[in-house]
Amino acid sequence: MPIAQLNIGITRYPVDDPRMIGFTGRIEIINSIADRSDGFIWRLIDDSDKDGALDLRLPGQEDILVNMSVWRDIDSLFHYVYKTAHAKVMRDRADWFEPLKDRHLVLWYVPEGHIPSLEEANDCLQLLQANGPCPDAFTFDVPFTEAGVPISPNFPKKDCA
Repeated sequence: MPIAQLNIGITRYPVDDPRMIGFTGRIEIINSIADRSDGFIWRLIDDSDKDGALDLRLPGQEDILVNMSVWRDIDSLFHYVYKTAHAKVMRDRADWFEPLKDRHLVLWYVPEGHIPSLEEANDCLQLLQANGPCPDAFTFDVPFTEAGVPISPNFPKKDCA
C-alpha cells in the first residue's frame, strides 16, 4: 500500500526574500530527484509553480508552507528523504524555517491510486499532534506497517483516538 507524507514549515522570511534562496533555489533540483526516485508516485504542485507548491497552504493556516507526496512504500520515501541531496536541505532547514513546537512531518498509508487532499493531510497531522504516532498518522521514528503493526518491536501499538 502506498504511503503519503506531509511536511510543513513556517518560513523565517517571505518566500521571495533573498535569504530564502538556499531553499527556493533548490526546489527544482530536489523535486527532480524525487520525480526520478524509485518508488515515487506523486507530489503536490500548484498551478503557478510547476516545481513545487509554494502557493498552497493548509486550510486556515496561511503562514505554513506545505510539501506533500505519495510513495510506493516507506523504504523508498526514507531513501529519498535521508539518502539523497534532499538530506542536506533537511539539515539546513533551520536557516529558512522557524522551529515548530509540534511535529512537522506526518506519514500515513493511502489506497492504491489515491491522491490525498490537503484537508486529509491536515487531519492526519492533527491526529499525530493530538495523540502521538498511531497506525493512521505516524513518523519515521515510530513507523507502522500497513496492517497497523509497529515496525519497531520496542514500541507498543497505540490506537488512534
